[in-house]
Amino acid sequence: MKDETATRGAKAISDEQLIAQFQGGELSAFEEIVGRYQGQLINFVGRLLNDRNTAEDIVQETFLRVYRNKHRYKEIARFSTWIYTIAGNLARTELRRRKIRNFFSISQRGETEKDYEIPDSEINVEKSVEGGMVRDLIMKEVMQLPIYFREVIILRDLQDLSYEEISVILKVPLGTVKSRVNRGRSQIQKRLKGRI
Repeated sequence: MKDETATRGAKAISDEQLIAQFQGGELSAFEEIVGRYQGQLINFVGRLLNDRNTAEDIVQETFLRVYRNKHRYKEIARFSTWIYTIAGNLARTELRRRKIRNFFSISQRGETEKDYEIPDSEINVEKSVEGGMVRDLIMKEVMQLPIYFREVIILRDLQDLSYEEISVILKVPLGTVKSRVNRGRSQIQKRLKGRI
């Protein structure tokens, strides 16, 4: 009964209060932060990269950076914005690394050789949800979008972040965020027209 009350009390504490407690030396506050954000961040990064294993590594690195740099967080922005910014930056760095690796691997192969990749099927957690086939189809189209559209669609439509939070996370103007969301959605609608 005592643990249940403590758990309810922890949920009532805001993220900003938790990070303040962690900055004050309470390790249990960090554990609560990990519990609150681990699943969300793995979904976000996993969808960006289309690779759950790498997403788990990046989220681990995100929490490591939060742990090491806990005193860098100031309550100017929401804590969720800060942690999503860290995870997003690490994911974009991984995407850049992949582009460089792909460029060099393509340039070192003969013209007749092809690069075969096995897609990661673990990321399709929506299959168990009602309308799973439609969600899978939509997610496939989201993954085909250029990264600048994919990021905002995932943050807005799948992670339910506000336009303002996305603007801060991606370090782009609010109008650009709204435009990218609209253009990304429009591309998905055009591709899915007549298919659903």
